Amino acid sequence: MRTRLLTALIASLLAAPAFAQTANEPDTAAAAQAVQKDVVAWRRDIHQHPELGNNEVRTAKLVADQLRRLGLQVKTGIAHTGVVAVLKGGKPGPRIALRADMDALPVTEQTGLPFASKVKTTYRGQDVGVMHACGHDAHVAILLGVATALAAQKATLPGEVMFVFQPSEEGPPNAGETFGAKLMLEEGVWRDFKPDAVFGLHVWAGLPVGQVGVRSGPMLAAADEWSLTVRGQQTHGSRPWDGVDPITVAAQILLGTQSVIARQVNVAASPAVLTAGQFNAGVRFNIIPDEARLVGTLRTFDAAQREDIIARFRRTAEDFAHASGATATLDVAANAPATVNDPALTTRVRPSLQRAVGEGNVVEMPLQTVAEDFAQFANTVPGVYFFVGSTAKGTDPAKAPINHSPQFLLDEQSLDVGVRAMLQVALDYLAAK
Repeated sequence: MRTRLLTALIASLLAAPAFAQTANEPDTAAAAQAVQKDVVAWRRDIHQHPELGNNEVRTAKLVADQLRRLGLQVKTGIAHTGVVAVLKGGKPGPRIALRADMDALPVTEQTGLPFASKVKTTYRGQDVGVMHACGHDAHVAILLGVATALAAQKATLPGEVMFVFQPSEEGPPNAGETFGAKLMLEEGVWRDFKPDAVFGLHVWAGLPVGQVGVRSGPMLAAADEWSLTVRGQQTHGSRPWDGVDPITVAAQILLGTQSVIARQVNVAASPAVLTAGQFNAGVRFNIIPDEARLVGTLRTFDAAQREDIIARFRRTAEDFAHASGATATLDVAANAPATVNDPALTTRVRPSLQRAVGEGNVVEMPLQTVAEDFAQFANTVPGVYFFVGSTAKGTDPAKAPINHSPQFLLDEQSLDVGVRAMLQVALDYLAAK
């Protein structure tokens, strides 16, 4: 009798999720290793042929072709160039979505890689190079690897997985257009398949290869794109008193906005950044123009603080302009809300990441003022977003060229880490009772 009870107890323990997940560890590593060669090849191909937001035609075709080879039903043309496919496992279970972004940046590559981009194009009226300076080529390759590994386990896989390859995370080609994640949702990407959870990752130069960074709650900032137009009165550069100089007024406003952040906002409670990235005015050295225009970004983590800063920015701009006889108009476009990792889901995911890369290699990420429109997906269903270290061992991540740099250099070992991490997260979530 005691023998039968002990046998039954052991059997029940082995059937428990924790034991099943531990048993999956070598299979996950082996599955990741089996697709590594293809993942590297996909990444190099995409890296050499980068495409800007809403123009990821070649990339989308590469993705769709591979997903079809896996026997998946593929939908294309979502939010212009987005690609979606669903894998239905052989057993009942939950639904999850795994997301990767596909677009590159208007950056001229300076890495010297043999597969470096030589692509040139026009972006918002300017001739630019095109480069995967943020690592989205790696994201696409990693998710294709995960899809391949999961498809190989289809018969025994519980639940369903949607693979979301999103365009235009960095933004559409024209100002004022909708970013990719929001447009995919507006076009009904969740209409027939609403997941129980969504997961995403990002390769990150600020971490060494082998490490994964995650954080519960707010992780990435909300991103607003603002445009300030100052209108004065054109006059000869030698006689500024005959007109109203919008360049001087715009400069005063720009400096005033930094006082808003430094002296009027409690950045100890929640960080905030207000940056100008463009200042355009005039056509000739001795003509004071009618108009000056500044364009920049606001980064915040708290919605109430965001509204307060925008109101203070607008008041500062209008008051400086009024004092000089000019006018100022501020327009703000919300490009992405803050990325907030669901606390309960993060608690559930952290052990999966530890199983994938080792407990000591999962680090707590500080707040990051970069932004991600993955937040659009994570605002509709519980989501977790994590970073995968991409800087080679022996290089100080603090000194490595950061994402968006023309010298951003990804160690390809991070591709294997990314596949293992995302694959473990997916398998553990699907297998949980």
